[in-house]
This record gives sequence, C-alpha cells and structure tokens, in this order.
Amino acid sequence: MNLELKSSRRGFLRSTALVGGGLVVAIAVPGARRFAWAQEAQPATAAAFAPNAFLRIAADDSITVLLAHAEMGQGIWTTLPMLIAEELDADWSKIRVEHGPADKAYTSPVFGMQGTGGSTTTWSEFDRYRQAGAVARNLLLQAAAARLNVPLADLRTENGAVVSGTQRLRYGELADAAGKLPPPDPKTLTLRDPKDWKLIGKATKRLDTPEKITGKAVFGMDVQFEGLLTAVVLRSPVFGGTVKSFDATAARAVPGVRDVVQVPSGVAVVAEHFWAAKLGRDALQVVWEAGEGATLDSATLRQQFSQLATEDGPTAVRAGDVVAELSKAAKTVDAEYAVPYLAHAAMEPLNCTVKIADGECDIWCGTQFPTLDQNSTAKILGIPPEKIRIHTPFLGGGFGRRATPDSDVVSEAVHVAKAAKAPVKTVWTREDDTRGGYYRSAFVEKIKVGLGEDGLPKAWHQVMVGQSIMAGTFMEAMMVKDGIDATSTEGVANSPYVLGTPAHRVDLHSPKTGIPVLWWRSVGHSANGFVMEGFVDELAHAAGKDPVEYRRTLLKDHPRHLAALNLAAEKAGWSSPSPEGRGRGIAVHESFGSYVAQVAEVSVEDGRIRVHRVVCAIDCGVAVNPSAVEAQMESGIVFGLGAALHGALTLKEGQVQESNYHDYRVLRMHEMPKIEVHIVPSTERMGGVGEPGTPPIAPAVANAVFALTGQRLRELPLQLPVASATPTPTA
Repeated sequence: MNLELKSSRRGFLRSTALVGGGLVVAIAVPGARRFAWAQEAQPATAAAFAPNAFLRIAADDSITVLLAHAEMGQGIWTTLPMLIAEELDADWSKIRVEHGPADKAYTSPVFGMQGTGGSTTTWSEFDRYRQAGAVARNLLLQAAAARLNVPLADLRTENGAVVSGTQRLRYGELADAAGKLPPPDPKTLTLRDPKDWKLIGKATKRLDTPEKITGKAVFGMDVQFEGLLTAVVLRSPVFGGTVKSFDATAARAVPGVRDVVQVPSGVAVVAEHFWAAKLGRDALQVVWEAGEGATLDSATLRQQFSQLATEDGPTAVRAGDVVAELSKAAKTVDAEYAVPYLAHAAMEPLNCTVKIADGECDIWCGTQFPTLDQNSTAKILGIPPEKIRIHTPFLGGGFGRRATPDSDVVSEAVHVAKAAKAPVKTVWTREDDTRGGYYRSAFVEKIKVGLGEDGLPKAWHQVMVGQSIMAGTFMEAMMVKDGIDATSTEGVANSPYVLGTPAHRVDLHSPKTGIPVLWWRSVGHSANGFVMEGFVDELAHAAGKDPVEYRRTLLKDHPRHLAALNLAAEKAGWSSPSPEGRGRGIAVHESFGSYVAQVAEVSVEDGRIRVHRVVCAIDCGVAVNPSAVEAQMESGIVFGLGAALHGALTLKEGQVQESNYHDYRVLRMHEMPKIEVHIVPSTERMGGVGEPGTPPIAPAVANAVFALTGQRLRELPLQLPVASATPTPTA
C-alpha cells in the first residue's frame, strides 16, 4: 500500500502522560481504508493525521510497542512489533508490548474508530508500524551523529545500537536526546527492501507465550483489587423479556451478598465473591414479562426460512436473463443448504470490571472495540468519553462476540457499578454466555444452476435467507444498501463462481426474529463458504468432472484461488488414491483478502464422521510471521470443524436449550485431526489470517463424506443418516 505520509512534531511526539517517558514515536497516516463502508463511516479528512502507532525506547534499552489493537490469540502481540523492529534494527530480546489505552490516537484506518476485527490488523498497520520504526531509527542516528560529531552517512545501526567505526552507542543511551529532535519528513525515509528483511517473513516465537504458559498473563477475569465486588445478573430467559417484579429477600440472606439491584438487562446480585453472587442469584424470585420472544422455535424458523427461500427478494447482484438460460440448460442442478444459529463459545466467559469515582470511570475489559465502549459508557454516566479509561487485558477469545455494536457487556457492567455505588466485576457464567445472545444467524439458501453441454454453469440463481447483522445498529446506514446487508452475501455476491456465470442472480431475505445476531468468526463467509464449495462439488459430479479439475476450469482467471487450490491438492496427494476406508474432499474460498484451500481426509466410524487429516494452503500476500499464519490456520480449522461436526443452538418456547460445553460442544482432543499448513509464496496484496481458515473446512469435510459414502450433506452440523454407516465410495 502506498500511503501519503505527513508529519509534525506534535503528531509524532505524544505526551508522556499518555505513554510514559523516553523516545516516543507515533506515526500519522491518512485513512488507509480498504472497505467502502469504513470510508463512508469516517471520511479520510476527518482523521487524516490522527497518530495511531506508538513506540517507546527507555534508558534501559527496552523498546515498548503500544498496540492500537487487542491481542485475543491472533498473534499481533508479536507480529506488529516485528514490523517496528525490522525498520528500527532493534534487539528483538529488548522488545516489550503493551495494549494502548482507549484514545483517538489509536483510531483504526479501517473502522474509523479504535477496534480489532475483520482480520484487518496486520495489513492495515503494515506500513505505519514499519514507518514508526524507520522514524525512530532516523532520530537515533541524528542523536548519535550530534554526540559523536560525525556525519550521518558515517553511521549505521545494528541490533539495538548505533555504530561508528569502533564506537557503539546503545539506543537507550540516545533515547532522551533523540526525543528532543524534530522528526524527519517520513517521505524522505526509505523503508528496507524486502530482500534485506531480517524479521519479516521469518518464523518468530510469540512474545506472549511465556506469560501465558506461566499463568502471569492477565485476562479480564483475572482483574482484582482491594474493595472490588463481584456481580452476576439474572437476565430474561427469553430474548426481549423484561422484569415485571422481583423478590430479593432470599438473595439478600445469602452470606456475602452485599446488594441486589435492578439494571436494564435484568436483576444483578452484588457480592463479596462470585460464589456468593451466584447463590444469591439462584435464590432470586423474578416474574418476567416475556413478550413476543416466548414463541421463538428454531425448528419453526427453519421451516419459515426454507419457505422464504422459494420467493424472490431484494437482489444483491444480477446479470443476464437467468430464467431464460435455465430453460435452455442441458442439465439443471438444484439444492437447499442450511446452517444453524451458533454461539461464539470463547474459552473466557464474558466479564467486565468497572470503577466509578470522582466524575471518572475506569473499565477493565477484554474488548475488541474500546471506542464503542467508551461512548456507551459516557452516555450512561453523563461524563465526557475522555474521562473514561479503558484498560485492555488479554482477551480469552473474541471471535466477534467482544465487539457488539451496543457494547452490551460493558454497558451492563457500568449500570451495575453505578447502581451498586461500588467497584464491581460483572461476570457472565458459561451458561449466561451461551444463552445470552449475539449469535451467528441461521441461514437457508436455495440454489439452482443450469449447466451447458460442457458441464459449466450458464445460469445461476441463488436465494439466501438469514438475519441481518447490521439492521437496527448504528452501522445500518453504512452496511445495508437497498435491503442487502453486505455481511450476509459476502462470499456469494462476489464469488467467482457466480460472477463467472453469464446469467446470474442472487437474492437475499433478512427476516427479523428478535434473536440478537452478530459477526461470528469469518462472518457471512462462515455459512457461504460451506454453501458455495459444497454446491460447486455437486456441479463437478453432475458434470462428470474431478472436483479439483472442475474448480481449475471455473477459476482459470483467478490465479490466487488457483495457487492455493493447486498447492493444497499437491500436498494432500489428490492425484493418488485415498487410504483404505477414507475419502477426500476439497474446498477453496477467498475471505478477508486471503485465499485458502483445504483438503480433508475422513472416515466413518460407528456412523460418525472422523476427520483424520487436513491439508491447508493459504495465499495471504506477505506472511509477516509464518508461524502466526500457521497457528491461525490451525485455529480457524479447529474452530470451524467443531461447528461443522457439533455446533447448533436450538430454541424452544423462546429459550435457548444449550448451556455449556457438554451440550454445545467444541472440538475435543480426541477429535483433533493432523493439520498441515502450507503458505503460498506471494508478494500480492496482503490479506488477513484470523478468519479465512474457517470457511473451507466444513465443505471440505462434507465433500469428503460424499466421496466416501455417496451421501451429500447439505446441512450443518454434519450428520450421516443411519443407512450411511457403511461407506459406499463414489465414482
């Protein structure tokens, strides 16, 4: 990305009150927005010079990188410092990392606010963090030149020091003097040529690993200080329900319970510790006004979605006369695919600690969007956002759940602390978390495709039905156009399969059910990757073609898809027979700017699907830290495989039936397949890696099951009919 860089001393050297002493460098970059909706949300001129990457060098030679984003397992605690260290020529052993506070200085160039999501962090910060390192290096060189009284050209840097002949000055020795110099114009600095990179592109161990394996890492649930109370909230068992009345007599009698307060989300029991709060909540007597949500039933919704999918709706994309071309097709193939509601099920349940005092507020919370939390808190307390300090610990998994547009977790905790008139940590139990809403929406999709004599698509009609994430939020105006939520249709409306078909039409229905929905790892791609790659496999078999060869034909004008597809097929040994009793399936899908292909090798054991091996290939452009890319592919596969085999939320009489990992299962250790990750060498535009590993795994497994048994599975989670317990290999 070529970014216009501008600087000023004020823009680069921030107040030490914000980030501490020493040499402090911030880089100011005009909005480098890739997404149209982000551009509309925050025009480039509005935040053109807001610094959002910081570097601090102390006298002890420690180099602290302050992150504008949250570390929730994706590895940016290491990847972003690598970018700065590369240009700074730093001693990697001296690198330290901190989460930056909630501040406009850390505004994301993608979202127009401080936030982490959409697999955007590394590519959006690639130039800025390197530029920050280059600016710091230049200032250190200038300081060394003045101290040694030598020309700048006679100096070089090496592993955390400036070198002139036999003289060597550590960065820590120069930091104070460097911090007093005017910063250079970034346009005069030349970043390192990729051939000279020492860190970027090299497998690097994660900086946060030691803290996490020793238990020193602090997550939101670990926050504790003198006088802090704990609260749990009894919420309506039905979405949209409200408190009609409650009796707290028995709850207040529980030893350790300090208070019982009503808040907008329900009734909170505040206690000296979690167990007292939990027992107090168990003793609460609440009468609920259930409302319309009491009639919700997932089986009924499934039928309604299926019926709606037979009707035309708002059109996301169209070309040609689909009806006419379907009537002339040599063969037509049609199918209905469906996916259920899914919870995020992060390992760390939701929690938030709030302390309100003297017209100010401190919040400790694993959050993906501090700006939203800051703004919602300001409205609740009636104080300026600048008076609200958000401290970001490590996140024990986010997957989108810690990025709610209405800041439900933080807002609730602020209401509790305000009502209790004390510092309070509000904790969601696992059951609260599973039943608390903000799910991946269920979807039903009907597809009908007409094939020509050559077996290739000539007409494509697809109708999608699923809830809109953005409808009813402050982002609706930006994200929903003419009734189409772009997050629902991504992976379909822009699919090379659809757009490569001469006559095509994609319609979307976005019914309102009252079930709160949200982005879930890979968002719309999580459903659409399964649908598209499962159905293309059907087309390949209908055309009598090998699934890989068929995709190669459809993707002949898409080299990055092909590169991932070919590498995965090669490494999986696609051209050789599958091991006895096993079947192979393949899928390739682009999401968040990266191209991922996966081959799954499965068997059927006692009527259940067993995944033995997954071979994954990814083209993500420049792989800053190959180890992090591999880890995220593994993570995405595990996350997606658990959902593919087990994930489903069911509602009866308005209540979610699942509650914990025993009935809302994630992948178990004994179900873990062997995963092999291969990175396509690439200098193409960088994409994300946190989410793209998830969409291909479900269709790859489903396609493998078909290859083994002849049974086409079109609904998640994947379950074989009883009659399919004995494999029947397909031709």
